[in-house]
Amino acid sequence: MSATVGIPRALLYYYYYPQWKTFFDHLGVKTVVSRETTRAILEKGIKSTVDEACLPIKLAVGHVLDLKDRVDYIFLPRIVSTARREYICPKFLGFPDMVRNNINNLPPLIDNNMDLYRKGSSLYNLFYMVGRYFTHNPASIYKAYKASMESLHVHCRDMEAGRLPFETGGKDNQNYRTRDGGVHDVTIAVIGHPYNIYDRYISMNMIKRLWDYGADVLTADQLTETAFRREAGKLPKQLFWTLNQRMVGAAFYYFERPDVDGLIHVASFGCGPDSMTGELIERYARRSSRKPLLNLTIDEHTGEAGMITRLEAFMDMVRWRRHLDDVAATL
Repeated sequence: MSATVGIPRALLYYYYYPQWKTFFDHLGVKTVVSRETTRAILEKGIKSTVDEACLPIKLAVGHVLDLKDRVDYIFLPRIVSTARREYICPKFLGFPDMVRNNINNLPPLIDNNMDLYRKGSSLYNLFYMVGRYFTHNPASIYKAYKASMESLHVHCRDMEAGRLPFETGGKDNQNYRTRDGGVHDVTIAVIGHPYNIYDRYISMNMIKRLWDYGADVLTADQLTETAFRREAGKLPKQLFWTLNQRMVGAAFYYFERPDVDGLIHVASFGCGPDSMTGELIERYARRSSRKPLLNLTIDEHTGEAGMITRLEAFMDMVRWRRHLDDVAATL
């Protein structure tokens, strides 16, 4: 019987799951994804995590708990850097240690490093070390790695083409555009990390709500790396957090895009990089754009009623501002 590896539906799952699943499939290893987020999963994570941890970490711990009694291994790569001379948020570096020291009776953790900071470093180093858990044949590992890279490239192209990351493991996600027959008269850019905006529970299904309110939705993941890095280059100093550089670059890009009517920035309470990103985006909006900006901060106490009220008020503001612009254009 083949081994079973658990993959938490949290953190960078929304970027890398197609690659991870393809790699394990080619090695004959079965993968199990934790169930979609519920209040119970979040509560379990909160109870097993220090109060100072941010919402995405608390949620990720809950997803590990959802997996621990159902799999032989849990895949928690220690993500240090995903780009040269840049780092990922510190919570990704310490996450495997948080899990190991706060949860009892865990199956073995696969927590090899993903570190592309230095010139010449390669993603293959991670996959080679992971592959060694299941085979000692380097050729098999390399073939699985090549297949996984192709799967990642396809996933990135799909997101850039406007498709949202899938919401259930193993099922292709359909773009909300194909499922909605209503009239969409405004376009809203939602700027936030994938684990904040694509998780339907903690985002309170924000993207679907915006579609129901008559908005087309754009996200940072629909931009190429070249585009968001070019826009982030407007800052006087380069951000060394890759994910936050993506958020800032995407916000600057959408502020300048004429068909975008407003922006929503979604941040996690207690996240230092997010708080700085939000400040940079807000200053840019005040100085260089007339487009409405809504800053939303979420944590485990965020109420659905408050979220709905703010989204509805924001949509009213966007339509009112666009009406004023249309009137001014006719004068």
